[in-house]
Amino acid sequence: MIRPKRQRRPEDRPDEILDAALAVFTEQGFAAARVDDIAKRAGLSKGAVYLYFPSKDAMLNALVEQSAGLVAQSAERMVAASAPDDPEQAFRAVLRMVLTVLSDPEVSAAPRLVLSEAPRFPELAAYYRTHVIDIGQRAFRALFAAGIARGTFRAVDPDAAMRTLMGPVIAHMLLTTVFNRPGDPDHDPGVMADALADIVLNGLKPRPGDAS
Repeated sequence: MIRPKRQRRPEDRPDEILDAALAVFTEQGFAAARVDDIAKRAGLSKGAVYLYFPSKDAMLNALVEQSAGLVAQSAERMVAASAPDDPEQAFRAVLRMVLTVLSDPEVSAAPRLVLSEAPRFPELAAYYRTHVIDIGQRAFRALFAAGIARGTFRAVDPDAAMRTLMGPVIAHMLLTTVFNRPGDPDHDPGVMADALADIVLNGLKPRPGDAS
């Protein structure tokens, strides 16, 4: 008995192509990866791939939007919703969300790839800056401004505070993926986020003698 071939839905193909692209980029590096290899991994023709994505750059950009881009957008929404009423709780919630999501190797794969390839591909770095970093900076500037306005945080340089926070976030992402070794202790991202929040907040809260 001949069974009919399973028909692949056209709406599934972009995700299938991106899954294949991420696998190929990770295995071969962005520069060495070929669209032919991505098409083969996705089970499609090269022409079919180009119907959805005109270039490798477009594929990696789409992967960034699906991962770090969504994280940055979620952080901005969380800040807008809760920072004006409770900046400290918003701070903790955003940090917990970011660390939890980026602890997943599948989610952090595209951001890690961009970090490694950005020096050689400035156009990828520029896209990441616009679609991830700028959004994240905007969110944290709004968060710190809300905290300062309510007297929850002391007056600090928002960019310096943001860099103080994002350094540990990137370190956590890399230590739980790229540099993870068998036998390393598991760090619950929620617990780690609370610990980082406590450390950072102790430097943000008003101190005796500070002008109000």
